[in-house]
This record gives sequence, C-alpha cells and structure tokens, in this order.
Amino acid sequence: MLILSLKEGHDGAIAAVDDGRLLFSLEAEKDSFLRYSNPTAELFATAADRLDRQPDVVAVSGWIKGTQCTDQASRAGYFGVGAAAITDEAGRFFGKAVRVFSSTHERSHIMTSYGMSALRRDQPFYSLVWEGNIGSFYRIDQHGKVTHLKEVLNYPGNKYSYGFALADPKFSPHQEFVRFQDAGKQMALAGFAENRPATRAEQDVIDFVLGQKEVITGSLKDRMTDSPFHNVGVESSAYKNLAARLSDAIFDRFHAYAREYLTEGFPLLISGGCGLNCEWNRRWRECGLFPAVFVPPCPNDSGSAIGTAIDAQHFYTGSADLEWDVYAGGEFVEDIEFDPQRYEIRPLDHGEVARHLRDGKIIGWARGRWEIGPRALGNRSILAAPFTEETTVRLNRIKQRESYRPIAPICLEQEAGRWFGGGLPDPYMLYFSRVESADLRAVTHVDGTARTQTVDPTANPAMGALLTAFGELTGFSVLCNTSLNYSGRGFINRSSDLIAYGELHGLDGYVVNDVFVTPRR
Repeated sequence: MLILSLKEGHDGAIAAVDDGRLLFSLEAEKDSFLRYSNPTAELFATAADRLDRQPDVVAVSGWIKGTQCTDQASRAGYFGVGAAAITDEAGRFFGKAVRVFSSTHERSHIMTSYGMSALRRDQPFYSLVWEGNIGSFYRIDQHGKVTHLKEVLNYPGNKYSYGFALADPKFSPHQEFVRFQDAGKQMALAGFAENRPATRAEQDVIDFVLGQKEVITGSLKDRMTDSPFHNVGVESSAYKNLAARLSDAIFDRFHAYAREYLTEGFPLLISGGCGLNCEWNRRWRECGLFPAVFVPPCPNDSGSAIGTAIDAQHFYTGSADLEWDVYAGGEFVEDIEFDPQRYEIRPLDHGEVARHLRDGKIIGWARGRWEIGPRALGNRSILAAPFTEETTVRLNRIKQRESYRPIAPICLEQEAGRWFGGGLPDPYMLYFSRVESADLRAVTHVDGTARTQTVDPTANPAMGALLTAFGELTGFSVLCNTSLNYSGRGFINRSSDLIAYGELHGLDGYVVNDVFVTPRR
C-alpha cells in the first residue's frame, strides 16, 4: 500500500510510505525556502516526481481554515483522538480511484512518535503531546487505540514563548501570535539564569500567563504594561531568570500529573514542538517514572505528514510499524559547478578535511539526502573545530544569530562518554548533556551543557569517517555542528545557493557529496 501524506499549514510537508517503509519526507522550508513555510506547488511536484506509481491512499493531516483553532476545520480538523477524529472516503487522484484519509492534527503528533518508535508495540504506551495549542497526556493500548487522559495545560508552547515576547521591545502587541523562532532563543537564554526559586514578581507573571484560557496573542502584552518584565530586554538578567522559572513552572505541571497518575510503568512517547526542548527531554528521561522515553527527530509539525501516513497505514492494515531513516529528505542538487579558476576541487579525503578543521577553517558540508526535522544531523551542516570561544563568535556571525545562542557538538557515539555526561546515544540532538572537558569551549553553553548529537558510523559513514580522522589528529572526535542555512530559511540544498552563501559569509571550504572544494588564494 502506497500512502501519500500531506500536511498543510506552517511547517508543511509531504511524505510517502510504501508497505511500512518511509520513502521520503519533504518539508516546505528546505531548499532555502522561508522557515515554517506552507506546502507549495513546487513541493508537490517534487514529491510526485519521486513516486514510481500513483498512491493507493491520499492522507491529509487535519488542520484549520482560519487563524484560530476554533475556526472551521480543514478535513478532520485540529483537535480530537477518537473515532470522530478520522475520516475515510472514496476519491480520485489524477484519474485513479483512491481512498482519501484524514485524521486530526492532534493524532498526527501522537502517531508520529508511536510509529517511529522502535519500542515493541505489543504493550501500552503513555503519550505526551505538547505544542503551541495542545498540552495533553494520552494512553495508547496494545492495539494502537488512543485514549485522551488529561489536558494538563492549554497552549503550553505559546505560553512558553510568551515570556520572550513580553520582555522583547521589538515584539509588538499588535502581532496576532507569538513568534515561532522565540522558543529556541528562550531555551538558550534560560541557561544564563540563577539556580533559585521564583521571586514574587516572577511568580506573578507565571501565574498570569499560565492562567490564560484563550489563545495567546500579542494583545496580551497590553495587559502587562505594569509588569517589571515588560520590554525589559531579552538579554537582561531579569528576563533570563524569568525564562528559566517559566520553563520550570510549565515542566513541573506536566511532571506533577505524570507522577500522580502515570503509574503503570509504560514507556513515554513525546511529540509536539515542545519535544524540541532539550532540557525538558532530559528531565523526562531522568525522572525515573518511565522505563523508556522516545522523542522522534521531527516532533514538531514537520513530522505531521509522517504521523498522518502512519495513522492511515494503521487504519487500513492494523499496523503502525514504520521502517525509516532520518536522512529521508531530498538529495543535494548540483545545479551549477564550482569554477575551477576560483576553486580547487578534488576527491573527498576525510583526513584532509579534518586537517583543515583542525587548523581553524570552517566548512560547509552537504552530502546525500537532507535530514528530516529542524536540526542539522550531519548532512546539511557547517562544521568547525570545537576548541575556542572565537569559533563560537564566528559561527554565530556566519549564521547571523545572537551572541547568546550556543553551538552544538557532533561526536562519535562510542566515545561520547569521554566528553559528555551520561554518554547516552542522542542521534537526533534532542537532549542536553553536561560537558566534561574544559577543552570544548566552542560547544559549551554558559551553564556547562551542550545539545550533543552522537553519530553511529553505520548510520552516517561519511560523518563517522570525518569524526574518526579529526579524533586521530586532535584526540577529540568532536566537531561544532550547526545547520547550513540562510538566516530565516531552511537547509541549503543546491550548489548555487551554497556557493553564494559561502562567498557571502566567508566559508573556508565545502564538502559536496564526494568532493572537497576550497577557494584558491
């Protein structure tokens, strides 16, 4: 059964699943389109070109037609997990009779983590979906039936981001919603906070924000002009402390419910955009309430097309099993060649690239298919040596990011325990770990943590070979790894964009598939 699945709205994507195997997941923002893009005609045409036959099922993730979640629903709609949350009808797709399936956006998140988990499915699970609008726990039985347990907090993701909007003088109360990009910035700023309980002023803000029943919009800021945190500045110590206390308060609400009610010893599956919060993921993994915790590499809306495809497969076949690879995006497009008069071009030698990195060079690395989800996992990366704070400054300048944003490390999985606390595999860069080496200054955040990606060489042989070569040269099989993209856009995926980017920002070299390219002096 071939299923073509489409997710409309922001973070749009199209995925294809054939007899339980993920063929691809193409996200609208990738290939240098605007971050959080809706699906486009080009995305659909690209997906169609990758199929060798017409699908048997067209699956459409439920969404909303308007800007508020109370507006008229598109297909199955946004909320719901029961029988009414799924529709199935006959339809046609370019002249072929197909089944047209739809299930809610809420279910798409649940099924993403359920189907992508490698945990055996003959057992029940707990599921947590926390994102901009949804903040609920569920129980999934051994047959895949989903039961809603409790909405712990409405709009948790939006409420989390609102702290940044309150403190940022650039955020206008006339904006309809909080900004998607603020959550990641707030996660970084919380690392600067003092380790202490909330003050009365901080608690007043937290209680007010978490107590809101309606959609969190910019107009809420007009009701908080008397707060000491109103436009105080996001890099102020006052806001950094508020960011951490707000983060703690949101997590504590969910943890308190889990501690009291999720007592049957089932694994926990996490999805929704809050599943990208590495500190929260770390706390879930270490809290001792669950025998296992799984977060997919695409827990936010970028994974919803996959989740709806899994839901459709489960509906028609009874199986949610999915064979998948994180490198399931599009191949890198070599639409123009490097000019040999300006660039030296030779076959890829991992040892040579490692020497360039050791000597302080910064390299754009683009090989194979892009990774699904929002984080660069070694196929669309900017790489550098991890040893100096100057490297952090230069990388943030290249990325046009704020100076407080940390740079993530990538390291060999089998050696991660030498430099990062715990040493547990983290192939999708979803957990914070403590940095144990003072030599890794470029990848150590102010609070001593890092968002580490561990690499199994069998999953990514080229990156494994580079990390091995760098380790042989320096004693550290660790590199800086940040995403290869223009500011505000998805991953670079063609050589014309890569060359323009490198010349604009001063990259020292490029790896494109199996060649290594450096500018001629």
